[in-house]
Amino acid sequence: MLKKISKLLKDKEFVSVATCDFNGRPNAAPKFLLKIENNSIYLVDYIIGTTFRNLQANPKVSISFMDTNSLVGYQLNGRVLTIDSGDEYDQLVKELSQREIDLSTRRIIEGVTSGKVHEDFEVSITDTFVIFKVEVEEMVEMASGGTLKREKVS
Repeated sequence: MLKKISKLLKDKEFVSVATCDFNGRPNAAPKFLLKIENNSIYLVDYIIGTTFRNLQANPKVSISFMDTNSLVGYQLNGRVLTIDSGDEYDQLVKELSQREIDLSTRRIIEGVTSGKVHEDFEVSITDTFVIFKVEVEEMVEMASGGTLKREKVS
């Protein structure tokens, strides 16, 4: 199922990320999807607010998204490692810069060719951000008929 999910996510820029604080108060927020590699999903948090604080107290996360073509929903559950310095961080920042350029270019071309108006064409993430590495432990597929299919990731 992970290959299928990777294929579905390759064209998405944002996914919904749900966290919970130490007292059980939930929070869901969109996060920028940087990349998928092996059993990990890399997300960018450029707000550094509630999601960040929640993950410091409880490193468990649930990512959700929808395949609007098949009307099948997906949930990815796992543990988060925060990456905010070091060699891996530096490499991921380079990849983020390229993703920003690619997304801005795509938005500009889409606007020009289709007449679609975007409030902002250029994507710019602030200089202050952290990268979350989500180590996926479980995947859930939710079909429109209400059936669930769970799969543990090893």
